[in-house]
Amino acid sequence: MSIRLPLITDLLLLDEIEKNGKIQVFEPGQTIIEPGQYIKMVPIILEGAVKVMRTDEEGHELFLYYIESGETCAVSLTCCSTSNPSDIKAVAEEKTTIIGIPVRKHEEWTNEFRQWKDFVSMTYQKRFQEMLKAIDDVAFKRMDERLLKYLIVKSKQLNTLELTMTHQQIASELGTSREVISRLLKQLEKRKLVELERNRIHVRDDLAGLLEDLYH
Repeated sequence: MSIRLPLITDLLLLDEIEKNGKIQVFEPGQTIIEPGQYIKMVPIILEGAVKVMRTDEEGHELFLYYIESGETCAVSLTCCSTSNPSDIKAVAEEKTTIIGIPVRKHEEWTNEFRQWKDFVSMTYQKRFQEMLKAIDDVAFKRMDERLLKYLIVKSKQLNTLELTMTHQQIASELGTSREVISRLLKQLEKRKLVELERNRIHVRDDLAGLLEDLYH
């Protein structure tokens, strides 16, 4: 297959990625990285999307951000460089194809290819900004606003206005209880922002614009 990555145009580097990378395919819901796992390769998403979450000792999960096609995970880069275990969980949000880059190649290419070094730097910068947004959401935003924002991001990520998921799944990713999510979803339905069915949530196509009007 011919590797195409939006942020990398150096043909020699692309050739090196294709020759040295290992292709893996993950089904929706399949775990790619577990907390405590030692990461031996830098995963670059070729197709699909990966959901990254923080977990605690009791198994509670908090959604952080998505990794999309052409991107990699800053935590994986850090774990590869320091030989430390992962402290995040990464799950395929849809059918996802990744190419895994061996640690030794990551280290070689950082010195050899300017585009690889830039790719790594941009990854750290983007993920740091997303982490700050996640912290801001938890610290400063009301749960109803966080829920709406979560539904918007999810809808955009999956390119659908119909989300198939349980209230418990949402609660786990937002770090709250199922009862809170169920109550807030019913309130949103009364305001005609969503429509609820069993394990399905229909999101309005103009919800992103409405979020700005409602909370700013």
